[in-house]
This record gives sequence, C-alpha cells and structure tokens, in this order.
Amino acid sequence: MSLPATTLPTPLQPESATALARFAEGLDGNALLWASGYLAGMARALAPTAPLAAPAVAAQPATIVYGSQTGNAKRAAEALLAKLQAAHLPARLLRADAYPLRELADETLLYVVISTQGDGDPPDEARGFLDFIEGRRAPALKKLKFAVLALGDSSYPQFCAIGRRIDQRLQSLGGERIAACADADLDIETVATPWTETVTRIAADVLKPAAPLATVTPLRPLAVAAAAYSRAKPFAAPVLANQRITFGAGGKDVRHLELALDGAGLAYEPGDALGLWPRNPEPLVDAVLQATALDGETAVRIGEEERSLRAWLLDKRELTRLARPFVAAQAERSGNADLQRLLAPEHAGEFQQLLASLQPIDLLQRQRADWDAESLVAALRPLQPRLYSIASSRKLVGDEAHLTVAHVEYDIEGQARWGAASHQLATRAEGDTLPVYIEANERFRLPADASRDIIMIGAGTGVAPFRGFVQERAALGGTGRNWLFFGAPHQRSDFLYQLEWQRALKDGHLQRIDLAFSRDTARKVYVQQRIAEQARALHEWLKGGAHLYVCGATAMGKDVHAALLDAVASHNGGDRDAATDYLDTLARDGRYARDLY
Repeated sequence: MSLPATTLPTPLQPESATALARFAEGLDGNALLWASGYLAGMARALAPTAPLAAPAVAAQPATIVYGSQTGNAKRAAEALLAKLQAAHLPARLLRADAYPLRELADETLLYVVISTQGDGDPPDEARGFLDFIEGRRAPALKKLKFAVLALGDSSYPQFCAIGRRIDQRLQSLGGERIAACADADLDIETVATPWTETVTRIAADVLKPAAPLATVTPLRPLAVAAAAYSRAKPFAAPVLANQRITFGAGGKDVRHLELALDGAGLAYEPGDALGLWPRNPEPLVDAVLQATALDGETAVRIGEEERSLRAWLLDKRELTRLARPFVAAQAERSGNADLQRLLAPEHAGEFQQLLASLQPIDLLQRQRADWDAESLVAALRPLQPRLYSIASSRKLVGDEAHLTVAHVEYDIEGQARWGAASHQLATRAEGDTLPVYIEANERFRLPADASRDIIMIGAGTGVAPFRGFVQERAALGGTGRNWLFFGAPHQRSDFLYQLEWQRALKDGHLQRIDLAFSRDTARKVYVQQRIAEQARALHEWLKGGAHLYVCGATAMGKDVHAALLDAVASHNGGDRDAATDYLDTLARDGRYARDLY
C-alpha cells in the first residue's frame, strides 16, 4: 500500500514528503497504524504542553451516622440514604462504631440518626462516637453543616437526650445546624418522614447531584424477584413446638418455641432477633370497649387508613403498655388531679412506677372519662413489633428459628393482665402461624475466628442467644473455649436448658459454666457475684483475646458492667478509670457486646 507524496496535504518539505512516501511503501494496514501511533507520540513529546482544563470537582458525599439499639434508628437512617440516592445526591451510611472519627474534621454535611435508651443512655454502638465528640480530641467543625434526628420514648424523663446532646455539641464545635433537631417518639414516622424530606431538599443545595446511571433495556423481560419478607411484610411462620421449660405452678412460665421458616428465604446468624407483630388479646379489647362505652364497629379514620374501632384496638394500638401521651389525655378527660400531678417533672419517679405497673385499661376502669372512638385511637400509641433473641443456629436446626419467651401474665384486682406478644406466643398451638421477620444485630456476633474464646453472661431468658452461640460453635468445630454465666431465681424450676448445658459440658462444647440462683439461699446470689468470684480467670481469658457477651434486662446489664469493671480493676491495682478504658477498648474492637432490653 502506498500514497503518492504529492497527494499528502502536509507542511513537509518535498524531500521529507518523498522520504515519508518511500517509508510507507509496501506497509500493510497494521504496520501503518503502528507507525502513525509512533509518530503521534513523537509529536506529543516535542509539542509544548497545553494547559489542561481543571477537572470537575465531585461533591463530597453526605455522611449519615446512626446509633441504634433495636433497629429503629437504622431504618430511619436507611430511609434517608434512599431519599438522597433517589435525588442522585452522593451519600454514605455508617454505623456509629464503624465511623472513622478522624474524618469528622473534614466533613461538610453530616446527618446523625440516634436513639436514646432507658434513662438517657446512648446505644452501645454509639458510645465511642459520643465520647469522642464530647471529649477534648473533638476537632473544630467550621465547615460542617449538620442535622440530627433523635429517637426516644416520651414516657422517660430523658426523652431524646442523646440526640439533643449531639446536636448541641456539634454546634458548639462550630458546625452549622441546617435543620432543627427532630425529636421522634415511638410513632417515629410522623417526625422522621418530614425531617427526611426537609434535609434531602437542603442537601440538594449543598451537594452537587451525581449523574444518574444509564438505563439499559433488556432484550427479553427479566423475571421479577419475589419480595423478601421483612418488618413491613412479615412471614406467617408455622409453630412446630411450644413447650414450657420451667416447673412449678407458682413460678414463671417460660416457653421454648420452634418456628418453621421453610420457603421464607429468611436467613439469620446467632445473635440476631426475631421480630413479631403482636395482636392484643380479645378479652382486653372487650374490656376497653366496655370501660369507654364505645361501639367496636364504629369506623375510625387516622390519616389515610380507615378501620373499625375494634380492628384498631386489636392490631394497631398498644393496649398492654402505658405511655405518657395516653396518661396525659386520660388526665385531661377525667380531670383526675392525681394523674395530673404525676405528669409534672418533679414526680418522674412515681410516674415511672405508674408506667411499669399499670396498663391503659387500668386507668380507663378507675377514672371515668369521656372518650370518643377517634380520640381514643389517636391517644394510644401505635402497636410496635417485639424483638426476641433467636435461641438457635441454622447450622443445627435448618430452616427453623427457636425462641425463649417469658409469658407475662398477672392479676390486678382479680382481673387478668398479659403482655401482648408473650401471651400471643405462649398460647399458640402447633400448626398456628405467627407474623415474624428477622432483625439483624451486627453488634452481637460470634468472632469470625472460631479459635477465639468467648464468655457469655445471661440471666433468665437472656440466655437465649447463647444457646445459638454454643450450637454454632459446635457445628463449626471451632477450638475456642466457651464459658457461660447463668442466673435465675431457682435451680429446680428455672434452670433453662439445663440438660442441654450438661450435655454440652460432657461433649466438650462448653468448657465452663457458673450458676447463680438468687432465691435458693438466704443470701441472694446474682451473676455479678459469680463474676467477682471468678475475676482472675475471667481477666486471664480476656487477656488471651476472649470475646465478652452480656444479654438480659437493662438493670442486669448495668450491674454486670459494674462487676466487670471491678474484676478488671482488681488486676490493675484498683484503677477503675483504667478498667473503664479497657472495657471501652474491648467494645470498640468488637470484643465486648451487650444485648439489653
């Protein structure tokens, strides 16, 4: 292949053009392409460097940090992330204990979604984040814009306290608040939804929208994947077994339930929880209708939803948990001076006792009040799902989930009272179904390295996840040692899964077990006393890399934490500050996890 030199539109001198034509003579297409690239590279090397256009600077993504104990804050944070992504705004979502604290100084847009637990405590996963921003190492935040969504329960004196503390602290560090701190009660969506809409609109002004992804039309229709079962769409799980595992007529009724998950596609890991949407007992609904003299067939519309009053009370409103909004409404409608007095801040202690001991029906029966159907439904809290630690490993039980449930059942003035979910679970027969879903708990996981030792501390039904832990470790054949602390009132009647623990000891799947039965001796003995007795061995296990887990009631968790501090301090010269730092470090490293309720 050749081109006459005279046909080339070129600035070359004639002799150069002739030489180039001679060079190209006889070259095939591939050779010519290579030569053209070679010459082009030489030209670029000789040409003066042209100024490059400044690259477009991508907007720094918004950061969403969440701290959640039961999953509500996580869901609200995920909803915000979905909104930002739908608006093509760059954003990232991080759990508080996974957030790189060193990056806070460079953040430009930060959203914090966090719950408050009990009497003003942060979720366990957010303790490190809170300590950092409230500590001396917190950086100045002059370029930060932020907003906080605080979740809580208005029945507690420290309602949304953690969210408010973070909101105020970020401002004091120099951050610019772009939306007022939003306090969400248990009916979270009524506050979280408009807050999410607001901060998404503001983000559009702060962040540069990212280009939407290109859409590709497939050549043939794709099969639509079946929607996964979830909190919004629970699975009807058949009951395989429902067995009482405590003994004695006067003791607690604790149940072991086995539910079938075949075909649900629900996967869980030891440490996760099973969520149950409860249904209020029909006798309780009848009692409420009688006390208020209301017709259960009256149609009631709340927002976009309309149903009969009876249907609202059965499936949509809390009837077994008393809350501040209902107490305030009952006090106003009845004119009861005692109730009105208890609502004052100076009587917070008495008010908490009221909430813990009574249900809405007790107030309705004791103080006559003028209620209409719509006002009653509006005053009662939305019914919330209940979470139960899963007491099994799928590696052993397959497509099943096992639960350990204490049936809440007692009398007030000769009338039966129940816990909505526990009563529903305790009274279901084999073959009945229950509406359930999986609530993942990434904070409460076995170590990935099965050669690590683990220490498990639980009281009562708090032992449930540890049954799953031991099953999982046995199935994996891990070499790590397992140590269980368990507490209950009586050994004879309340030693949950006694035969299983004894078999695990015999088979080498449980190396140690320390028991505390508080009512079997004159001196009450709890698991924290056993921790003190075994402080040296416990400290040695922790020094050797053991992971530590605590599950049970919040009060028990606080007592156990204090006992652990004493145990650590007793081996470092009594320095409790150093012991606190040590346990905090274990928590940050994922070696100290608590599941409290």
